Amino acid sequence: MLSLSSNVQIGDGGDGGGIVLQNCPWGKQALSIARDVLLQFGDDMELYAFKTSPRGYIYVRLDKLPNEYGCPSMDEMEEFSRQYKKKLDEAGALGKIPDDLALEVSSPGAERLLKVPDDLSRFKDMPMRVSYIEEMNSRNLEKDGIFFLESVDAELGSCMWKLADVKENRDPAAKGRPLSRKQKDWRLKLPYAMVKRVTLYLDY
Repeated sequence: MLSLSSNVQIGDGGDGGGIVLQNCPWGKQALSIARDVLLQFGDDMELYAFKTSPRGYIYVRLDKLPNEYGCPSMDEMEEFSRQYKKKLDEAGALGKIPDDLALEVSSPGAERLLKVPDDLSRFKDMPMRVSYIEEMNSRNLEKDGIFFLESVDAELGSCMWKLADVKENRDPAAKGRPLSRKQKDWRLKLPYAMVKRVTLYLDY
């Protein structure tokens, strides 16, 4: 199974989402044009990530909110790309931005890095791979597991997780049988600060 590299960070303008203009003098103008184009696609499409490069590249990731994984269709991405490129060319012809910008439009990817706690409720019906810190004998150990979100306590700043009934969590000797009663009853309460990273889990 392919996984995100460990250097992916929330807000990096790529797999971690967010907006990164990298000091491009034309970056804000390009972002403004992208947002204008996106208005034509209604309320169910958002910018997941936007990144500009001083070398003249624009990387856009579109998030389709009603889709289970947040992935727009190829037709939607191609239509956005076509309309956005047209507007960029028009702005380039007027001298507002460079006239030879390269554009890449994609989806966030099913294993996107999730923001804690903001993205958790949206994907609560899907298994997630959670990397977290566990305090054991005054030592901090980084662990990871495949869980379902059970609840979020905004006041306490914590979330409750339960084991997902996926292959990685089952006893190899159980030969395909579901989780045991003990496993089903087990819960993990984690303060937000102890959660290192969360991605959607795909059982290929």
